Amino acid sequence: MFKKILIANRGEIACRVIRTARAMGIATVAVYSDADANALHVQQADEAVHIGPSAAADSYLVADKIIAACKATGAEAVHPGYGFLSERASFVEALTAAGIAFIGPPAPAIAAMGDKIESKRRAKAAGVSVVPGFVGEIDGTDHAVEIAGGIGYPVMMKASAGGGGKGMRLAWNEGDVREGFESVKREALASFGDDRVFIEKFVEQPRHIEIQLIGDSHGNVIYLNERDCSIQRRHQKVVEEAPSPFVTPEMRRAMGEQAVALAKNVGYTSAGTVEFIAGADRSFYFLEMNTRLQVEHPVTECITGLDLVELMIRVAAGEALPFGQADVQLNGWAIETRVYAEDPYRGFLPSIGRLSACRPPEAGREGPALVRIDTGVVEGAEISMFYDPMIAKLITWAPTRAQAIKAQADALDRYYIRGISHNIDFLSAIMAHPRFQAGDNVTTGFIAEEYPDGFHGAPVDAATRDAIAAASAVVQAIEAERAQLIDGQLSGHGAEYGEDWVVELAGEQIPVAVMGDGASFGIEIGDREVRLATDWRVGSPLFEAEIDGATRTLSIEKQGSGLKVTTRGAAHRVRVLTPRAAALAGFMIPKVAPDMSRYLLCPMPGLVVSIAVAEGDKVEAGQQLATVEAMKMENILRAEKSGTIGKVLAKAGDSLAVDAVILEFAA
Repeated sequence: MFKKILIANRGEIACRVIRTARAMGIATVAVYSDADANALHVQQADEAVHIGPSAAADSYLVADKIIAACKATGAEAVHPGYGFLSERASFVEALTAAGIAFIGPPAPAIAAMGDKIESKRRAKAAGVSVVPGFVGEIDGTDHAVEIAGGIGYPVMMKASAGGGGKGMRLAWNEGDVREGFESVKREALASFGDDRVFIEKFVEQPRHIEIQLIGDSHGNVIYLNERDCSIQRRHQKVVEEAPSPFVTPEMRRAMGEQAVALAKNVGYTSAGTVEFIAGADRSFYFLEMNTRLQVEHPVTECITGLDLVELMIRVAAGEALPFGQADVQLNGWAIETRVYAEDPYRGFLPSIGRLSACRPPEAGREGPALVRIDTGVVEGAEISMFYDPMIAKLITWAPTRAQAIKAQADALDRYYIRGISHNIDFLSAIMAHPRFQAGDNVTTGFIAEEYPDGFHGAPVDAATRDAIAAASAVVQAIEAERAQLIDGQLSGHGAEYGEDWVVELAGEQIPVAVMGDGASFGIEIGDREVRLATDWRVGSPLFEAEIDGATRTLSIEKQGSGLKVTTRGAAHRVRVLTPRAAALAGFMIPKVAPDMSRYLLCPMPGLVVSIAVAEGDKVEAGQQLATVEAMKMENILRAEKSGTIGKVLAKAGDSLAVDAVILEFAA
């Protein structure tokens, strides 16, 4: 067994590998760029080596620097994590030449499967079902249009060396191909250093199902059940679960056997994933094989009881797998959500900055469920523009799917983040969505279909409305009582429990009466009575309580004269008023927001790739105005209405802050 390994990665996956290596008694070496000098993975490793500037192209993607770090520290093997160099056959060959083991598959398997065009050819040869498409070289946009027309719309344009949702565009017609083909090529080149693109038929109403594999160098390849990764946004996975509520035992076996056949065809060892697209009739087609550990591997670990990182290390050290196909378990249900630094209320725009507060829910068992957090950041860390904006992966396991969903929703409510925008409300809204909870009609179109006009918060059910009203009134009562004590007033001369309040929520004034002794309250909300018990203290950002026998957590934040209360997928502006103040509130003149419709604002910190218009141009609603790149993904900005361009205030190559003015429409 290895005595020391180097992790050629950063963030949560580097921390994940370190955790298992430490449990195995293996010393670890971290590598870091300028931006990651104080990162969590650097702190957790036994040693750390600086490898260059912040940009990945100058640090994490430079194989020679990784090999030099191995030689300097005596690391015998390299675990690549995912992304960066994890699927570069040339990196594996360079490590081998240097006498360093690679904790992953052999170079020929990576070369065959890492290239999506070649992988489809090999899949066909192995008898695996493949999606109809064109897997040759595409000469340009006109050729792409010809190919797409021959396949039949809709089609998907994909970067051959792609992954992680980058370098992909869905085209419903010729116009989409002409607009998006060059953009896909640019994204592919920027993200993977390879601008080759292929085109394939887009399966409508599809589900994204993937099979986890593990193979050793002794000829054993085993499938570890499936994961359902159908909840996606822009082809980036948002929620993953194992097993899939869609897959039958017969389908699981068929997919697993095809995945194993493909792996054996290319001489695959280590952990890998074969991804399939499944139609409503349970037909399935090969998409690609990821020759690395997947982001969503924890859900497989939860239902099988296996440590995939440990298995990868043992296989790389030459050991045989200690179990066979018949030994693979399928125990309970696991769900993973990806907590990202992005703003779902503003079109999921990336958010960068410092995590002024970051307090995840407590990991471990809670009732029948288990909570797991895989993260690479801590409070005070910086979310950088140079890397993927993932904050953490939140995983819950329970005996049933319904219990796992509830555990996930409860844990999301307890996840407290400040300093940057995040997508916790959106993740929580998905957990509460009836279509997701039913599980039988969750396709890759779920987000686009359920939130066609963007995300504006989850709808509020009666129980959540009562919880918000009760919690807000109790917070006001406790703060009023505390203020009375600070003022030195005698009991009976200030606000006390037993006061009547009016809670303003979603344009509604809700009469609330609070009666209690400071920890247990009886609360009248209109004609209903709610029992609430809490040990909340003034200043705590999370209000944890038992409300009518159910445990609830709400984020409570002072905001001007009111409160911002966040729970179950939505943030609510709340004011708690005396009855007299509530009666007068209707006479207040609302503040009108300034009209910014004349300006095209940069929606995120990013780099201007191109400006598609000039001063004096007339444009129509939906027309492309500019393209901005953020975190290696291009975002096309379009006109919301017809008009004339007055001034263009930015140019290609400009680095812009959020809300910077790109252009102004004529009056």
